[in-house]
Amino acid sequence: MPKQQGKKEIATNRKAFHDYFVLERFEAGISLVGTEVKSIRAGQVNMKDSFCTVKDGELFLRGMHISPYEHGNIFNKDPVRPRKLLMHKREILKLNARVMQDGVALIPLNLYFKDGRVKVELGLCKGKKLHDKRDSEAERESKRDIDRMMKERY
Repeated sequence: MPKQQGKKEIATNRKAFHDYFVLERFEAGISLVGTEVKSIRAGQVNMKDSFCTVKDGELFLRGMHISPYEHGNIFNKDPVRPRKLLMHKREILKLNARVMQDGVALIPLNLYFKDGRVKVELGLCKGKKLHDKRDSEAERESKRDIDRMMKERY
């Protein structure tokens, strides 16, 4: 079977971009079971309230919902179980130090296939205040208006 090439996006955590400023981005692998991969290929993933924690020097993704595979049987796992993320030990320790020190959070931003493997894009994020959310909404709306005017003009 030929190996898939390139990057295919599966899911995006839009709520994260609304609630947080993304300071840095990291890529991590994720440890999954076969039926979970099949559900992910079917697009049955919800990353809305997910976050990452470090426990005993290991990185875990919590709160991500992967629906049970409809043709699965006893091999289906709990849809919201904590899933281990795969990164180098020194990267995990560096991220943990930043999270503890700066008051930032590790939030999953994207889930995608890269060369046939499921990857997670993590963001080192700082929370937005209400006025920041309003500012970003106004900025997005003004950009949309400008684009609309340019399109009408040409």
